[in-house]
Amino acid sequence: MTTGMPFHIGIVACSAEGAALCYRTICVEGARLLGPHAHPEVSMHTPSLAAYVACLESGDWRGVGELMLASARKLAAIGADFLICPDNTIHRALPAIEARSPLPWLHIAEVVAVEAATRGLRRLGLLGTRWLVESEVYPVKLREHGLDYARPNDAERQEINRIIMEELVRGLFKPEATAYQLRVIERMKHAGCDAVVLGCTEIPLIVSDANSPLPTLDSTRLLARAALQRAVANGVARFGRQ
Repeated sequence: MTTGMPFHIGIVACSAEGAALCYRTICVEGARLLGPHAHPEVSMHTPSLAAYVACLESGDWRGVGELMLASARKLAAIGADFLICPDNTIHRALPAIEARSPLPWLHIAEVVAVEAATRGLRRLGLLGTRWLVESEVYPVKLREHGLDYARPNDAERQEINRIIMEELVRGLFKPEATAYQLRVIERMKHAGCDAVVLGCTEIPLIVSDANSPLPTLDSTRLLARAALQRAVANGVARFGRQ
């Protein structure tokens, strides 16, 4: 246990289910680093999910970025030291606004790529919204760490996107949705993948190592744990050990 004052984590949230899982993970697992019931200070801001969805459906990535930046500024104003975003899809807009951000960001795909490389994985299947899996959010970070990847096919992208946007973000967890995603993972296994990225922060609510045909990289919890590590390490560096 360390006693330095941890940094204040700012959560730029998008959908409730993914953000809640990330928040809970920080609070519950903080005790492992800081002692019973302890966790870093955490603040969260989210606009209406409808605002993000409108931008996504119209391809307005500038609008997505401005929503993220507005949250970042509000979190900076109340004392956050750095930012995380428990939503893989909207990271697609991060490069356009990062230079104007008042605080540094911990990138979810970078966190996942580091974990995959550390575990000696080679080829990862990508699951997430169609906006994510058709983007370079993960490929860029994975290539930087010498990792290969596979995307869902067109039909899989559409159905997984439907499950996420019509069910998971609304807190609806149907057995048939779980079964479908497990079939996609099984296909990726036969295509040579040795792990799967749960690249929608709600997917870990229905898919895990307990039921997946492949080892999972839970982007939500990995991001939360990386934020915890940064908060504690940076806090010690800033304040010193007491």
